[in-house]
Amino acid sequence: MEEISKQELEERVALLKKFRSLLQQQREKFREYLTVLEKQESSITSENADALLAHTELEQQVVSNIMNLQKVIVPMSDLYKARGGDQKEESITALQNDLSNLQNQVLAQNKKNRDLLRSHIDSIRTQIASFRNPYKSRRSIYAEKSGNASMVMVEA
Repeated sequence: MEEISKQELEERVALLKKFRSLLQQQREKFREYLTVLEKQESSITSENADALLAHTELEQQVVSNIMNLQKVIVPMSDLYKARGGDQKEESITALQNDLSNLQNQVLAQNKKNRDLLRSHIDSIRTQIASFRNPYKSRRSIYAEKSGNASMVMVEA
């Protein structure tokens, strides 16, 4: 087995700690995202448009944070593997598995919310189509042609 210097060992430990920290941050963001999606589902069900809008805005912020973290995690993962992190570090493996499970839950909840929203939109479209306009067949009183005088009598 190849011996590594103390400095290289310290670098690997620092890299491992940073990588673990980033994965933990991403796990927390995924949990936050899942919570937002669950609250969003209740807003869809209760047809609370204001709450739905607020949850959608919050969702966009959380997704942006996850994407920014991912931009750091991918190179960090590559660096970790290149620096000898091939052997299975249990805490990293557990975090990656947890992230994978959370990601699957997020995707499932997101699909559920989209389907629920699509169902509500279809229901609203059906309701709108079934409305009867009592004025639809009537002509507007402003559009009626009234008789115009053809002669004007002027008296002196």
